[in-house]
Amino acid sequence: MTSNPARPAGSDSLVWSGDDDRAVAYLRALAADSVQRVGNGHPGTAMSLAPVAYLLFQKLMRHDPRDPTWVGRDRFVLSGGHTSLTLYSQLFLSDYGLSMADLEAFRTSGSRTPGHPEHGHTAGVEATTGPLGQGLSMAVGMAMAARYERGLLDPQAPVGASPFDHRVWAIAGDGDLEEGITSEASSLAGLQQLAALCVIYDDNHISIEGDTALAFDEDVCLRYEAYGWATHRVDQRPDGSVDVPALYAALLASVAETRRPTLIQLRTTIAWPAPNARNTAKSHGSALGEDEVRATKELLGLNPDEHFAFDTDLLARVRENLRHRVDVARSEWDASLAKWRTAQPDRSRLLDRLLSHELPAELDSSFPAFAPGQSIATRKASGEVINAVAAVMPEFWGGSADLAESNNTTIEGAASFLPADSDVPGASPYGRVLHFGIREHAMGAILNGIALSGLTRPFGGTFLVFSDYMRGAVRLSALMQTPVTFVWTHDSIGLGEDGPTHQPVEHLWSLRAIPGLAVVRPADANETSAAWREILHHRTPAGIVLTRQNLPVMSTDVDAVRSGVARGAYIVADSDAPQVQLLATGSEVQLALAAAAVLEGQGIGARVISMPCLEWFDAQEPAYRDSVLLPSVRARVAVEAGATLGWWRYVGDAGRVIGLDHFGASADYQVLFHEFGITTENIVTAARDSIAAASRH
Repeated sequence: MTSNPARPAGSDSLVWSGDDDRAVAYLRALAADSVQRVGNGHPGTAMSLAPVAYLLFQKLMRHDPRDPTWVGRDRFVLSGGHTSLTLYSQLFLSDYGLSMADLEAFRTSGSRTPGHPEHGHTAGVEATTGPLGQGLSMAVGMAMAARYERGLLDPQAPVGASPFDHRVWAIAGDGDLEEGITSEASSLAGLQQLAALCVIYDDNHISIEGDTALAFDEDVCLRYEAYGWATHRVDQRPDGSVDVPALYAALLASVAETRRPTLIQLRTTIAWPAPNARNTAKSHGSALGEDEVRATKELLGLNPDEHFAFDTDLLARVRENLRHRVDVARSEWDASLAKWRTAQPDRSRLLDRLLSHELPAELDSSFPAFAPGQSIATRKASGEVINAVAAVMPEFWGGSADLAESNNTTIEGAASFLPADSDVPGASPYGRVLHFGIREHAMGAILNGIALSGLTRPFGGTFLVFSDYMRGAVRLSALMQTPVTFVWTHDSIGLGEDGPTHQPVEHLWSLRAIPGLAVVRPADANETSAAWREILHHRTPAGIVLTRQNLPVMSTDVDAVRSGVARGAYIVADSDAPQVQLLATGSEVQLALAAAAVLEGQGIGARVISMPCLEWFDAQEPAYRDSVLLPSVRARVAVEAGATLGWWRYVGDAGRVIGLDHFGASADYQVLFHEFGITTENIVTAARDSIAAASRH
């Protein structure tokens, strides 16, 4: 089955009046006024795109300003986030709660109209955009989520007949399409036949450096046809303005499309109709100047002496027209949902749970426990946890960037998420195993889009070293606080023979530097199970960092492990009177335990602290942190098979850190740990040195 939502509440023939022309004129002036007042911003694209966004929000898109998170709404993503006024003006016009005062406060401290749209900050903003390419790629994720969510809730409904059918609209620019991430995501969208997705490509031929021909001259439609998209070219009118009826026809064609996502290449003139600034690079990112703003208003037939103006009677009529269209669509949708609830009581209860973000009652009892004495790689343990969770949590789905066999990210027995006509064995349009291909960056953004859709919990895997390839999306996940789990395996020189190109060194601390991201590196199989448990109890992003090599399962009580991991750090071995504290994560906890045993044999008491998640530990109350990491014991050694730079915060001036501040090598992992000094013996030596240093102060 392909996804082709029912036609939004529009009409086959465009109804466009003088009121519409005048409303668009005011919107163009508002864009110029907003940037002129603050002295910086991007007026040109917001001016030229005013009729495009107006057409979507006022004539075609299914949305409800009174209920911005309505599950039946279409999604709109402004991929070129720098033209945020394009979106803010529609949120104002549609009565999402933005006022004229908010537009006047554009890009100022504390305003609801920051320089780039921020999800969770302004009602009606579906995604944080600005880093080019991310928005379009998140829109792909939203379209994938739309299909999977339909499969969870209403798989048997005819195409276009389900209350869960909706569309995803995006506006993108040259910069978005130049970024490699959109090539990755668009290629996958074509393969997936995401017919619910329509991207309007604002082809204005202008970038900051001048004409886009300086660096970008490909035939975009041909490229997207090769990806498997339906494409349309809409030229501008002779005067440089947008051909609204032609665009509307292309948009309706995208709605009628049943097998392909749609790209509409829309030729525009940036800053139209400014007499001198139009079609210039300056208008992209600079205020037009008072004289140019005045001249533009005169061309628009507006009073040049009025600023932030919008005729009140016209505003009331526009809002009334939208309200009528919304009420009709909402009434039809509510009736459809009520009918569905009657026919599908079990799925109705599932929907209510998903909307409330409640976890299944049986989830906590589903996490596996691993018996001490066995040895298991944490990546393998993670795979067992994923499958145990999947058995009770249908909204849990994901996959890998072509590394599933190594990442252990496959939900066994589940179908692959692929179009209905796929020849791949085990494929289903509602499958829960995602295959991203070797597209790490797109995978990260798509996961964000899936999470933003609102009902499911996605995960995606690759090697830790390739987190570099997806960092832009991971950063946005942290900024938006999307409930995405990044599964990063092959976590250190412990991956061995693949050598320094694949051995992460700086990555743990690089990722820990991202605010709002939990980086979890479990020490054994039970910590891995506990880490997944805690991750799923949070609706925030996390990266779980896992080993290739086998690790012994510690003898610590499972309940103590779960409690300790949930708090980020806990004591795994102790002495009656600890003289030194050994801090470790992941595979190095075993080395710290072995070193503590040696120190005890030398008459030196040692406390071993497993610190799987520093972010969770730092969030604990001071009393707990002090009970684990004793302030009175200044002799401390941190050990982690990676860069040392962040550990000094925890070990202090008398502490020592054992790690790796250089690249690795190609050899057996045991040889590498020995050659690079990440050994029990070096921990013991460092502990004695730290004790001596602490005694001198």
